[in-house]
Amino acid sequence: MRKMNALLGLAGLGLLFSCQQELEEYDQHSEIIKKENLERHIQTLSSDDFMGRMPFTEGETKTINYLKSNFEEMGLEPGNEGSFFQEVPLVKITASPADQMKIKSDKGDLKLEGLKDYVIWTQRTEKQVKFEDAEMVFAGFGIVAPEYGWDDYKNIDVKDKIVVVLVNDPGFGTEDEELFKGNTMTNYGRWTYKYEEAARQGALGCLIVHNTIPAGYGFNVVQNNWNTSKLYLDDRGSTAYKNAFEGWISLPIANKLFDLAGLNEREMLAKARKADFQAVALNMKASSSMEVSAEYDVSQNVIAKVEGSKRPDEYIIYTAHWDHLGIGKPDETGDSIYNGALDNASGTAALLEIARAFQEANEKPERTVVFLAVTAEEQGLWGSAYYAENPVFPKEKTVANINMDGINPYGKMKDIVLVGKGQSELELLLEEEAEKVDRYTSPEPTPSAGYYFRSDHFNFAKIGIPALYTGTGIDHAEKGKEYGKELQDNYTAQYYHKPSDEYDPERWNLDGALDDVELLYQVGKRLAFSSDWPNWKEGSEFKAARDAYMK
Repeated sequence: MRKMNALLGLAGLGLLFSCQQELEEYDQHSEIIKKENLERHIQTLSSDDFMGRMPFTEGETKTINYLKSNFEEMGLEPGNEGSFFQEVPLVKITASPADQMKIKSDKGDLKLEGLKDYVIWTQRTEKQVKFEDAEMVFAGFGIVAPEYGWDDYKNIDVKDKIVVVLVNDPGFGTEDEELFKGNTMTNYGRWTYKYEEAARQGALGCLIVHNTIPAGYGFNVVQNNWNTSKLYLDDRGSTAYKNAFEGWISLPIANKLFDLAGLNEREMLAKARKADFQAVALNMKASSSMEVSAEYDVSQNVIAKVEGSKRPDEYIIYTAHWDHLGIGKPDETGDSIYNGALDNASGTAALLEIARAFQEANEKPERTVVFLAVTAEEQGLWGSAYYAENPVFPKEKTVANINMDGINPYGKMKDIVLVGKGQSELELLLEEEAEKVDRYTSPEPTPSAGYYFRSDHFNFAKIGIPALYTGTGIDHAEKGKEYGKELQDNYTAQYYHKPSDEYDPERWNLDGALDDVELLYQVGKRLAFSSDWPNWKEGSEFKAARDAYMK
């Protein structure tokens, strides 16, 4: 770690290293995490009997009871005031948009075709959402980032207007690492942030201009959101403002809108990449509507802990999401159960096995180690979002989060990927642990995709808690990087979010999973026997949140 919070009276890295040396006497690599346990948990959680682990189904009931019973059998304590569960109230909102969106301007009118030209939905629960002749504004990248001296909403009031914004960050595609983070996406580039910021500005709605390269996926992925149900946190009683609608428009349609407004798309992109950009009224009005239905229910996070022996009120939290996609559209073989073996029965299995390792260690950790299996990650990271808004353990007392979402099934790798490399001081601990076993950390191959903002650790980061998230390496121990990349590409093409994501002992090799899980155990162990507090690195968009309350 390069910088620790000295204001907390911390002892520095020396204590951490000396503690590590003492711990070597009773914990050795390759003897801690048991492969047979990982395999057993993955096989069970991804079996057809668990029906794809969808929230609000019998699959959820079986999953959370399995987790609870295993934590109990290991001897862990319940993590939530005597309970292993934390209720997560959710609402399922089904939006059925009208077939068209009508655009009026002095220079002509357009009729946009739903699904083909745009996709919209809503977080509101009234039975109908309707907008007529709503003014439209181009708001650049839709970003307010004080640390970058950036405000795309300066000098304009977008209340009750529709904002049109660009995907990703201003720095993407510029090769300028000083403009935000260049091609490495920040939180401000995420589509979820852009909707949230538009709501903070009081906008009626927000439409993101889709562009395949900076988005990282085609418009067909966006189209999957048309006329479907989405889960959100049940915030009845909250006065927080929500956009009437959120969505995307295709790049060809955006260009037509710019032409109709008398603007050049390339010129507007160039202007939007400068901090002095001023939002532009498009001088056009939009009208459309959608029918809405809402269903309320409660899902569960599962929480267990090993209480600290010396500083029990300081916490390291391991996370993994237990949910997957349930039963859905059959594939070409007729299989309709989305088992989610890698995503994320494997991470949940790792959570259970690390919990067992801490519980059975010869010496109990000095800090409390928490094991949090969260719900509804696949629906929008909602289980971890609810925990972050309603933390069982105070954020001011939470040292770090270590998140596991997919564990290496391809055999031994020389590297382990640091997702979001450059964010926090936790990275140095992982690097040092990897070096001890002749491995190394590598940056994610596609930093522009923003994977650091796409799993449950992100909600811990948003409230300032340093969060570590790793991915499977590609430097295969026997066959090299090209082969390792082929394995991952094949998983994405053949198994990701498909019924085929099942545990197959002929196809899976858990030797690499064992290595990666042991590394994450070692990082948590070092924190658990230390008095140090890792922080975010300079330049991280999450550092200010941590600094604000860690004084």
